[in-house]
Amino acid sequence: MSVRPPQSLMRPFSIESGFNVLEYELAAERANSLGRHGRKVETALADLKTFDAKGQKDDPHRQALLQKASDAVWSFMVQREICGLRNSRDVIRRYEIPDEVLARLGSSPR
Repeated sequence: MSVRPPQSLMRPFSIESGFNVLEYELAAERANSLGRHGRKVETALADLKTFDAKGQKDDPHRQALLQKASDAVWSFMVQREICGLRNSRDVIRRYEIPDEVLARLGSSPR
């Protein structure tokens, strides 16, 4: 037969405990950072789409925009993994990330 203390004597984790306050702050910072990275991805991809609409595919400025978009997407994917979100297919679909950007993920400029 096992004996356990009465529930009234057990001290459950409450919002006021130091552990939960710290966990709350860390979760809030992760969410804030994920939002910032998402906005950077949106901006970089919008800049690339605007430039592509002009029809200048061989311009060196486009390569810089492509690298900027790739870096933003890479940072966003890393931040998502830190938050425990491993599947990136929904992000690629949601942000409509071009294959050209995906091919450069994790690469460094020349």
